[in-house]
Amino acid sequence: MKEAQKFGHVNFAANTADGGFTRVPGQDELQLDPSAAYVHLTSNETIEGVEFKSEPEVGDVPLVCDASSDILSRPIPVEKYGLIYAGAQKNMGPSGVTLVIMREDLLPRVRDGLATMLDYRTHAKDKSLHNTPNTWGIYIINLVCKWLKERGGLEVMQRENEEKARLLYDAIDRTDFYRGHADADSRSMMNVTFRLPSEDLEKKFASEATAAGMDGLKGHRSVGGIRASIYNAFPLEGVETLVSFMKDFERQNG
Repeated sequence: MKEAQKFGHVNFAANTADGGFTRVPGQDELQLDPSAAYVHLTSNETIEGVEFKSEPEVGDVPLVCDASSDILSRPIPVEKYGLIYAGAQKNMGPSGVTLVIMREDLLPRVRDGLATMLDYRTHAKDKSLHNTPNTWGIYIINLVCKWLKERGGLEVMQRENEEKARLLYDAIDRTDFYRGHADADSRSMMNVTFRLPSEDLEKKFASEATAAGMDGLKGHRSVGGIRASIYNAFPLEGVETLVSFMKDFERQNG
């Protein structure tokens, strides 16, 4: 929103700050402008650990989505979107590559005067080869896509991701020692966020988890707490190990 305001008027359709960003807004909360150029959403929010379970109804206005953190984790109804963009670095491949899926009828609406490389018409016309592409990154994405197909595709990946998330959320919900951040109907399948009874215990949890070989569990610096990012490549066995650690930590510190 901050960046878009440099180019035109921005309507903030909804704000859940008053509740601590624990959920996505409901359809009845959205203040949408029927004359807007597009409606933008981020399908999965990695810091607070919330995600849209379905697409909001936006009428005839094109829906634009930043799907960077949950692309390829589940099937997406592409026909509902005008444009989907996603950085590769979560589920697709290495950083430095961005996927864009764009409806062709939106290309004529690209504003004139943009820098050549910031104009989607450039990339559409030259089939994404206007300049030398990130060949290594694209090669890795190709391998990941082959891996996904061999595993059974996005439907299978969704079932596996749901199983991992359910196992971890069940461990959080079975006790008062752990407290999930996001509301149950908005919980992210990719980024599981939760709190402990005190910040000191959270620091101890993260430190001891790292010593046990489970790194990166410290929550984002802006919100604190604990965050387990369980993207496609993270195995079920890793979640099971974390759940076992959580139970032991509670027995020793609860």
